[in-house]
Amino acid sequence: MMTNLFSSFDPSTSLNMSLNWLSTFLGIIIIPTMFWVIPSRLTLTWNKLINTLHNEFKILTKTPKMKGSTLIFISLFSMIMYNNCLGLFPYIFTSTSHLCLNLTLALPLWLSFMIFGWFNNTTHMLAHLVPQGTPPVLMPFMVCIETISNMIRPGTLAVRLTANMIAGHLLMTLLGNTGSTLSVSMLNLLIISQLALLVLESAVSIIQSYVFAVLATLYSSEVN
Repeated sequence: MMTNLFSSFDPSTSLNMSLNWLSTFLGIIIIPTMFWVIPSRLTLTWNKLINTLHNEFKILTKTPKMKGSTLIFISLFSMIMYNNCLGLFPYIFTSTSHLCLNLTLALPLWLSFMIFGWFNNTTHMLAHLVPQGTPPVLMPFMVCIETISNMIRPGTLAVRLTANMIAGHLLMTLLGNTGSTLSVSMLNLLIISQLALLVLESAVSIIQSYVFAVLATLYSSEVN
């Protein structure tokens, strides 16, 4: 039973091939439809969302002179949100529920921030290892703690997104498998709970993509 339950998160479930990963690019198909009618409601809504994110990320990055520096984080948010929301549809593989994809997004970002920071702002990066007001006796311990917390950042980013996407899908799968054994009255309750979980998962899909992008923006602001 456990094998069948977790097989939905296996990228090579169908035909022993990794064709499921093609669902990652399904979001690209949605983009041209936004420009069939200009200005459509979808276009206006999306432009409003992008402008809001741009203004917020510009404040977080603390680099107002670098125009376009927020585009990478807006693109990251868009990609993760597309994949999270597409995973809510039946028979579509949720690519963001796998560490291999999430680490591929988080690790290069974190590594590029660290390389840029240590090569260009070495003094600033060293100052981050010891918080202001730390007693001299605790400074060696604070350096170790800050170094470890800095090194696990890409892992926490990836694991947070993976765990949130797997948990909701797994709960919906578990509840859905019990439908054939329930009475009519309990089946109605199950449908209501599944609809509530679907709404919750829709919110989680958007919130987790926003959290991922915001944390990546905060990590980049520390190297300036």
